[in-house]
Amino acid sequence: MALASKNDRTRLLTLQRAKTPGRALRALRRRLDGVLPIDVLTTHYPDRQGCVLLNFALSHTARTTIRQAAEACGRRPRDFLRQTVLDAVAQHKEERVRQLMTRFEGLLAQHTPEELLACAASTLLRHDNHLPSDHSQSCSTPS
Repeated sequence: MALASKNDRTRLLTLQRAKTPGRALRALRRRLDGVLPIDVLTTHYPDRQGCVLLNFALSHTARTTIRQAAEACGRRPRDFLRQTVLDAVAQHKEERVRQLMTRFEGLLAQHTPEELLACAASTLLRHDNHLPSDHSQSCSTPS
């Protein structure tokens, strides 16, 4: 199986032929479980609903805990876990925005809005020049 590793060797990329992204993740899990200690497999691109799929290697204790929590809410374990992950990601994004706003307001106390805007524009333009030419334009999500 061809695997490409990230330069720090914390992530691997491979291709798996399958009829659906879910089947691809399950097939990869079967192929890799005995070979590599992989906790989570993900799809690289969002599916038709715009979701990146995750495949977790959970311990028996974790599966039992998730099943019990899902039953307490009257939901299927996969739906419970999905919503829990989505809620955690949304909470993380909100926290990052709050932190950014706090830092930005601190900068506004020391600099003019024009200075901050010019600095941000300069920094973003400099950063944008380091991207490959096909990624320098804004991206859109697939429909």
